[in-house]
Amino acid sequence: MKRQRKGWLIVSMLAMVWLAGCSSVSSDSSERSETQELVYATAKDINDMNPHLYTGSMAAQGLVYESLVENTKDGIKPLLAESWDISDDGKVYTFHLRQDVKFHDGEPFNAEAVKQNIEAVQHNASKHAWIKLSTKLEEVNVIDEYTVQFKLKEAYYPTLLELSMTRPYVFLSPKDFQNGETKDGVAGYNGTGPYKLEKQVVDQYATFAANDQYWGGAPTVKTITAKVLPAGETTMLALQKGEVNFLFTDDRGTDGIDVEAMQRLEQSGDYRIVRSEPMNTKMIAANSSKAGSPVREKAVREAIWQAIDRETISSAIFSGTETPAETLFSSNVNYADISLKKRDYNPEAAKALLEESGWALAQGSDIRAKDGQQLAMKLYYDVNSLSQKTEAELIQSEVLAIGMRLELVGEESSAIANRRSTGEYDLLFNQTWGLAYDPQSTIAAFAAESSYRHTTSGIPQAEELYHKIDDVLVSSDEKTRQQLYADILTIVHEEAVFIPLTNGSVTVVAPANLQGIGFKQTQFEIPFEKMSFR
Repeated sequence: MKRQRKGWLIVSMLAMVWLAGCSSVSSDSSERSETQELVYATAKDINDMNPHLYTGSMAAQGLVYESLVENTKDGIKPLLAESWDISDDGKVYTFHLRQDVKFHDGEPFNAEAVKQNIEAVQHNASKHAWIKLSTKLEEVNVIDEYTVQFKLKEAYYPTLLELSMTRPYVFLSPKDFQNGETKDGVAGYNGTGPYKLEKQVVDQYATFAANDQYWGGAPTVKTITAKVLPAGETTMLALQKGEVNFLFTDDRGTDGIDVEAMQRLEQSGDYRIVRSEPMNTKMIAANSSKAGSPVREKAVREAIWQAIDRETISSAIFSGTETPAETLFSSNVNYADISLKKRDYNPEAAKALLEESGWALAQGSDIRAKDGQQLAMKLYYDVNSLSQKTEAELIQSEVLAIGMRLELVGEESSAIANRRSTGEYDLLFNQTWGLAYDPQSTIAAFAAESSYRHTTSGIPQAEELYHKIDDVLVSSDEKTRQQLYADILTIVHEEAVFIPLTNGSVTVVAPANLQGIGFKQTQFEIPFEKMSFR
């Protein structure tokens, strides 16, 4: 298909919301800057803020709770732990805690509080099976008031990475526990973080007040309000009117942004747009183990890869807010900056691959066939995602041009997750876990029955792949880990079981006079405590 025809196809598929006449915002925005308040739009209520469960907004929980260590661009850094020691066998972690920290209710943060919180998480182990540390941690011991020791069943190198995550290994005041536990609910939401939850009106808003006793220094922005608004036009209108003055793509993703309207806000001079480095990769998972499906063949998977024009997806569907992806992980992910064979957009090469593997076009037919079977599969996408539906329609037209039929099936995200775990799919949209979790979490999922096992189990090197995954997660030698990760990523790349599409970033729309805008190693949190109005 020629690019000119494709351009018209994109135009016909996209129904972009267009805001006319983005005039100056109301005085609400300037008034908020004087009172040091930020109001951000969120598509969902902050929900239950219990940090040891998963229903709460991660953006909100990141304001209130903290972990022992922090994941940064420069590696793991101290947070509530000032330093730590790791035993030679990699099985014992000793943390030396800050001595100037209190919970929001005045309770001291100390080794006993750490032990109570970690054990509360472990007492609800079935909820945390996705995080491997929950299966490795054997016991937590208090050494003295500000020294705590974790003992593991075996060495596990991602221990510090998983302790740095937004949840579940963060700390709540022991006074908020219910009967010494958190798994059945909590009595309050007192963490150690830079902000305190002040008020929550369900499905309307939640207000967070600056913690003036914060060990890291009182935040300059004194109030953060999370206002629940539908994604899209409503949010952009609220920004235009000054009802909210901050937007970031946390739980709404790129689908929640009207890019053209966002650019108009920036052109008004009242707002600016800031984007993070790549945070995740959107991709198609191909089921290499699906009996009777053409997708079992590497040549078919490679042909799909080369038939997809990622530049068009980036520019026409995402207006440049997501960039074309050539590999499963972007090069800024740990251990992922390696040399891999590049597969450019090349429909003619895709046709040649199919011809060589026996998928031929009969005279008068648009669909290839081999041994009486047509080259036809199903592609599943999230029915609530406008971008996935549009991408699916584009990909459907692109693979038809090389003689392949794709039936598109839209389902709820929970149904697609179930298909991924049961193997009832040919192709489905998915994405990597994200910068804070990768590569270890996505790679561990390659072998997990509940995740990508069906994607990987049909390739010839499946057992070798699984052994390498087991080895890399317990390796204590950095050079060995580098080589194992390179081998793992090379195997799945060569087999084309994860077909990359775009790299997603966090996009922020903020007042033009807001300084200190930055990002964490996750798409779900923003470091508001580092911001100030000039």
